[in-house]
Amino acid sequence: MNKGDAALTGHAHESAPPGDSTGTKERVTVNLTGRGAGALGELVRRTGDSKTDVINRALIVYELIERITDEGGAVFVREPDSAELERVRFL
Repeated sequence: MNKGDAALTGHAHESAPPGDSTGTKERVTVNLTGRGAGALGELVRRTGDSKTDVINRALIVYELIERITDEGGAVFVREPDSAELERVRFL
C-alpha cells in the first residue's frame, strides 16, 4: 500500500499537517463502485495527486455544493466552447 492509499483502510486518528483545520486525520474504509474507482484512477492520473488527496478534495467540493443548494443557491457549469450554463443537480 502506498502513502496515497493509506486513508482508505482502518480507523485511526493522527496529527494533521499544518493547514488542516481539524487538526486530526481519520482513516476510513470505502467500497468504490466500478465507476467510482475509474473516476478516482482518472483523477489520480490527470492531476498527479494521491488517491487520498483526490478523495479529500472531492468531499470538500461535494460539501460545498450541498451547502449552497441547501441554502437555496444553485451551481452551474459551462462546457468548453459553449456559452450555455447548465445547472448541476445531485440526486
